[in-house]
Amino acid sequence: MKTFKLGGVHPAENKISENKAIEVLPIPKQVQIPLGQNLGAPSVPIVKKGDEVKTGQLIAKGEAFISSNIHSSVSGKVLKIDNVNDQSGYKRPAIVINVAGDEWEENIDRTDTLKKNITASKNEIIKKVHELGIVGLGGAAFPSHVKLMVPKGKKAEVLIINGVECEPYLTADHRVMLEKANELLVGTKILMKALGVNKALIGIENNKPDAIEHLSKLSKEYEGIEVHPLKVKYPQGGEKQLIKALTNREVPSGTLPIEVGCVVQNVGTALAVYEAVQKNKPLFERVVTITGKAIKNPSNFLVRIGTPISELIEACGGIPDKTSKIIGGGPMMGKSLVTPDAPIVKGSSGVLLFDEKESKRVEEKACIRCASCIKVCPMGLEPVLISQLTKLEMYEEAEKNNIMDCIECGSCQYTCPSGKPLLDYIRLGKFKVGQIIRNRGKN
Repeated sequence: MKTFKLGGVHPAENKISENKAIEVLPIPKQVQIPLGQNLGAPSVPIVKKGDEVKTGQLIAKGEAFISSNIHSSVSGKVLKIDNVNDQSGYKRPAIVINVAGDEWEENIDRTDTLKKNITASKNEIIKKVHELGIVGLGGAAFPSHVKLMVPKGKKAEVLIINGVECEPYLTADHRVMLEKANELLVGTKILMKALGVNKALIGIENNKPDAIEHLSKLSKEYEGIEVHPLKVKYPQGGEKQLIKALTNREVPSGTLPIEVGCVVQNVGTALAVYEAVQKNKPLFERVVTITGKAIKNPSNFLVRIGTPISELIEACGGIPDKTSKIIGGGPMMGKSLVTPDAPIVKGSSGVLLFDEKESKRVEEKACIRCASCIKVCPMGLEPVLISQLTKLEMYEEAEKNNIMDCIECGSCQYTCPSGKPLLDYIRLGKFKVGQIIRNRGKN
């Protein structure tokens, strides 16, 4: 069974919502749509207080090269453009809209009819993906049109579709593969056309046998698309780990997958690309998992961007009494929410509720030099060293030890018997080193 070789861990899967079909969450009375919803520059608003908007209408432009357009997820009136709390508790600019009905832009095809015939050219596909605000839905939210613009001197050879969903608890991608399989396969063909490749590999871990069987059967109708079962191993959903598992190619330190002829897109992204190119639908809603062992009704919802997370939790029966922590994302890479009233964004894959026992950190002790963190690091780094360098504010040394290669999977912190907050320090170090690199480029 295929997998990556270096490092990795096996946390409990806890896919307790995997058999829950996608439900459409009712539209809230108000949405807060953040302007910074992609890995890159925030978008610039083109609406103002008092403007009437429709569902799917462009409300903010991604003017920088690495940025994305934002569209209204509802119809109604713009209440204000103001700073609101994001999922980390920071005040960020957002467009606040009071909802009135649900009037969509007329040019969006709202039918369920599958459109398999791809008439758009390569350039038209990239333009449409850009205009309709498609970003990576695996979590990073990197603008998808940028990935499709292969740099001069590089050549895409294979498209990899990430259906791994290795993060414990999360099941949104699993449900998309079961319920929207044909749409994501057409989306895969669209991405293949945009990249000029004739081969696509869909990687799915073998804890999703129903998705593997379903997509394997349907993919026979789509030339050039292969489904590959993978051994369950975290963090196989990382781009570099998935490329190694499927192609045995290794992406060199400090470079991107295109360096080895690969482009990776998430299954949710492939679905969004289908809807954009074939249905003219912007990315204003996505599938989100709401889960936790104590929650009454763990679910997978189709949610409008900007919906308060508290509304998703209420739809699942509310916050259980013993809840100690609410996490945006999964338990390995997710981050604790400061407030459940923060909005769902394009990169929101799940919301996880932990009780006190699950969320309690191990008491920190002295490092015993066991090297467990080094053994499980899928990037071949020394987490204990670079976290210590960050702690000592030795950022240049941290950079020399490849801190920027860290994919923040959390395998080191998960494994550490001394309860060291390794990932916390490494994340801080990456932020500081990133600032140094950017400032160096300005001089």
